[in-house]
Amino acid sequence: MGSLGIETENACSETYLRLGLRESRKETSEIPRVLSYISLFLERSIQKNERYLETTQTKDIMTIFHGTKAPPLSIGQYIDRIFKYSYCSPSCFVVAHIYVERFIQLTSALVTSLNVHRLLITSIMVAAKFVDDAFFNNAYYARVGGVSTSELNRLEMKFLFGLDFRLYVSKDTFGKYCMLLEKESTNSGFQIERPIQACGIVKGNWSSKEDSSCAKRMASLRVSESSEW
Repeated sequence: MGSLGIETENACSETYLRLGLRESRKETSEIPRVLSYISLFLERSIQKNERYLETTQTKDIMTIFHGTKAPPLSIGQYIDRIFKYSYCSPSCFVVAHIYVERFIQLTSALVTSLNVHRLLITSIMVAAKFVDDAFFNNAYYARVGGVSTSELNRLEMKFLFGLDFRLYVSKDTFGKYCMLLEKESTNSGFQIERPIQACGIVKGNWSSKEDSSCAKRMASLRVSESSEW
C-alpha cells in the first residue's frame, strides 16, 4: 500500500473514532455522533427538496413510503429511538444512509418529510440484516418504527427491488461517506444547492466507481415517542 493509501486509511480511522463507530453498544450508552450528522444531512436535504417542489410546482413521485402527513417525531428523535431499541451497531446507520442514497438515485425519488421516516426504518432494518451478526425480526422493527408488520414487509420488498438487491458496501465507499458526513455536518456554511436525487446512475449498472462518484457529488454540495402514525 502506498503512502497515500496509508494516509487515507489513517484519516478514516480517526473519522470512525470521532463519529463513534469504534465503540460497541456494550462499551457505551452514549448516542454516536454519526447519528446526529445523518439526521442533520437529511433535515437539510428535505428542506431543500420541499422548497424545490414548491417553487417549481413539481409533483413529487408518490410511493408506498409516503404518508398522508409527517409523523410527530423529528428525524433526530426517530433515529435516536431506532438506535435505542433496535440495538443496531452504529455502522448500520451509515450503511442505511448509503442505501437511501442508492435508492433515491436509482428511483429518482426525493426524500421529504412524508417519506423519510419509512425510508429510515426500512433501510436501517435491511442494513442490520446485512452487516450485524444478530438482529431482530420484522415484527420487532415494525414496533420500533411505528408501522405494522405487514406494512414493513411491503416496504422492505419495495426497498430491496429499488436497490436492485445491491446491498454490498465496499470499505472504501463506507469510509468516504463517513468523512463526507463529518465534513458537511461540521461545516457551518453547508447548504444543499439541489434536490438529493439521481446521480446519473442507470438502473442495473451500479458499481463501486459510481458509489465514489456520487460521494464526490455529495461533497460538492454547498449551503446558505409516538409509536404509530
